[in-house]
Parts: sequence; structure tokens; C-alpha cells
Amino acid sequence: MSSESAGPGPAPAPAPAPEPGPLCPEHGQALKWFCFSEGRPVCAACTELGGRCQGHRIRPAEESAEELRNKIVDQCERLQLQSAGITKYVAEVLPGKSQRAVSMASAARELVIQRLGLVRSLCETEEQRLLEQVHGEEERAHQSILTQRVHWAEALQKLDTIRTSLVDMLTQMDDLQLIQKEQEIFERTEEAEGILDPQESKKLSFDEKCAWSPLLTQLWATAALGSLSGTEDVRIDERTVSPFLQLSDEGRTLTFNAKKSKACADGPERFDHWPNALAATSFQAGLHAWVVNVQNSCAYKVGVALGQLPRKGSGSDSRLGHNAFSWVFSRYDQEFCFSHDGQHEPLGLLRCPAQLGMLLDLQAQELLFYDPASGTVLHTHRASFPGPLFPVFAVADQTISIVH
Repeated sequence: MSSESAGPGPAPAPAPAPEPGPLCPEHGQALKWFCFSEGRPVCAACTELGGRCQGHRIRPAEESAEELRNKIVDQCERLQLQSAGITKYVAEVLPGKSQRAVSMASAARELVIQRLGLVRSLCETEEQRLLEQVHGEEERAHQSILTQRVHWAEALQKLDTIRTSLVDMLTQMDDLQLIQKEQEIFERTEEAEGILDPQESKKLSFDEKCAWSPLLTQLWATAALGSLSGTEDVRIDERTVSPFLQLSDEGRTLTFNAKKSKACADGPERFDHWPNALAATSFQAGLHAWVVNVQNSCAYKVGVALGQLPRKGSGSDSRLGHNAFSWVFSRYDQEFCFSHDGQHEPLGLLRCPAQLGMLLDLQAQELLFYDPASGTVLHTHRASFPGPLFPVFAVADQTISIVH
């Protein structure tokens, strides 16, 4: 067969045309640009002079997409690195942290056990020491009483013998015989007069100071404060506030004024001279604690007082700490003291407390002043309080406030 008769082979099929993308509904052109001002794709005609996107922030869509693709790639790489770091942290760091936590917890347990063991041992030693002192004091008082019993039994027997002898002389002797016994009567009488009447002696009383211990007081105060749910909600009775003081609206802050206020209506409850004030409520039983902020004042008194504390006049009767009705901790400049009934006991504080706490145990008849910041007991006073006690306050410089 010749080449002429053969003819050409079949022509290859044409490649399919790419499907046209979305077109601009206004111009019918491909949407190859993006208007960031309107947030939509646009065509080239929209971007030209007179187009709706003239002057807008526009970029070629392909260029913007390529930039976004690059950002996605960078972000994926960062995520991969972050995942690798987390995987390494979980595999290498956390096991070490877990081991250290176990080790530190074990050491902490040992420290707690060691310290509480030391405290327990110290408490047991102090308990034994104090109980021995109490027992020794009891034995001493008991022995003194026994000695007194023997002494007065002998004295009674001697007095009875002298009295019997004198009665016999009186009843059985005639005048001459009685006169002849005058010297003997004198000697017997002198002997009887030599036997003195019983006198009160501290040796016959149990001395409760044998049970006092600074360590025990500190431990007790810490435990007592820890057992309380909080400090008392103490507020000041406005009727008692001195005209030299201003009481805040919430009833907890006292501010000293050198000029006497004329706005205060006088009444039987109000202090009219000394800058004093009483709380609105009193304590009759139980354990009570309250705290006063004193950091702004260099002259103040805080403590407790009986309700019958006099309110009028400039004498000691109404001056806190100078009468039998009040027990106060006071500060004047850099001097601190505890005062009651005109007796002032200086307190050697190393620093000025910003706050002053009071712990009142009416069962034990004990008033304790402490520094809330350190828990240090500043002073302890034991007394037989004769009635309900009111928290009492005085300030002659700046302000003091009850903390709640």
C-alpha cells in the first residue's frame, strides 16, 4: 500500500480548557484581586479609575494567597517545634519534677515530725517540771499547815493547862494562899500572853506562781488564738466617747482632737475629760480576742475596764490604769507599760507594734497582750476580775482602730 493512499492518522484530542473561575458580576472579568477595604474579591476593572474599589486597599489575590500559604507553613513549623518541646518536657522534665516532689514531700514530712517531736518533747519536759513544782508547792503548803496544827495544838494545851491552874487557884485558895501565889500567877499570865494569836501567812497558802511559765503562756496563747474562729466584732459605744475623740461611722476608729467638741451631747455614760471610750458590749465568761491597729499613734491605752468605771472629772478615778476599775497596756512616745490601780509596770519592747492584740480568758482570770504580727506575748496579767469586762480605749495622738 502506498503512502498516498494511507493518509494522515487521527488528530489528537484537544486539552480540556480550564474551568473559568468566578467572574465579577459587574464587569464579567475574573476575580483576580482582593479588596481588603470591602473584604471581597474584585476584578481588574473594579480597581481601575472609576471602578468601585478605586483608592481602596487592594492586592492581587494570588500574591495575598501565597503570603498566607507561607504564614501557614511557618505556623505549622512553629507548632511542630512546640509539640516537640512539649513532648520532650513530658518525657524528660515531668518525671524529674515528680521525683523531686516525692523527695521534697518526704523531707517536709520528716521536718514536721522532727519539729513537732521537739515541741512535744519540750512540752513533756515543761509539763513534768511544772507538775513537779506544783506537787512540791502542795507538799510545802501541806507541811506548813501540819506544822501549824501541831504548834497550835501545843499552844491550846498550854493555854488550857494555865487556865486550869488559874481556875484552881481562884476556887481552892483562901486570901492568904492566893496572895502567896501572886508571883506564880504573874508568871502563868506572862506565859499565856507570850502565846500570840494566829496571823495570816503566805506560807500557809498555795502559791499559784509555781505553775506560771513563759513557755507555757506562749504555747497556750498560740493554741488559744488558733482555736478561735476569729477576733470579736468589737465596736465602740458612741455614748461613752470623750468630746476630745471623734468616732468613725462604723464605730471602730477613734481620732484624737485637741479641741473639745461641742457637738457631743453630755450624758452619764460619756467621759467628759480623759480621751477614753468603752466598747458597746462586755464579756462575762469564756475566751475572747480582739486586735487594735495602733501604728499611727504614739499615745494610746487599750485593755479592759469594769462598767462602773467613773466617767466624769479629771481625777484618777476616770483615768485608765490609775484606778481599780481598769487594766490597760499603754504607750507614750517610746515608753510602754502595763497599768492598774495606779501601779505602772514598764515593758521593755524592742520595737513598736503596728497592731496590739488582747486575749481575755475569764475562766482562768487572765488578760494577755500580744503582737499579732509575730505572735509574741508582750505581757500577761492574772487577777480576780470582779465583774463583766468591757474593752476600753484611749488615744491622745492621731488615731487607733479596731481590726475586724
